[in-house]
Amino acid sequence: MELRVDPMEPVLTPGQLLARGVSRHMSSLGFATVEEFVPDRGLRVDVMALGPKGELWIIECKSSRADFMSDGKWQGYLPWCDRYFWAVDQAFETDLLPEDTGLLIADGYDAEILRMGPEDKIAPARRKKLVQKFAFCAARRLQGLRDPGAGLQWGSACGSVRAGPKS
Repeated sequence: MELRVDPMEPVLTPGQLLARGVSRHMSSLGFATVEEFVPDRGLRVDVMALGPKGELWIIECKSSRADFMSDGKWQGYLPWCDRYFWAVDQAFETDLLPEDTGLLIADGYDAEILRMGPEDKIAPARRKKLVQKFAFCAARRLQGLRDPGAGLQWGSACGSVRAGPKS
């Protein structure tokens, strides 16, 4: 049975709980996050994190073995970040995850980095476009929360970013 302290608080899926814990942890490290960020058409990352030095990290949250096994797009995310991570709960079989990626253990309240993802910096032109898109999406979502009656379509307002490949 699930205990909810605030009946107005929405019930989150296991993946959303992981994303919340990851976002809280990233915030404690000085990062800002946007969940369900679309860096390019056909791609939607669970958490995009923008660091204090402009670094861009992608964190994919996997709530089960089946969730991980059905994800065939993750390698397409690599050109869109400086570091790539998986976030899983303590019960997840971490030996399934590629060793050349980062790893966080998370729950709905926090996370911990167990393995730092290798750094592969994206090209400056792509970084600029992604940071601008990140800011635009974050601002539109905040505006939508502040004024829900405005009818803002934040998902469609955060279309794809086009810039050159990693250099």
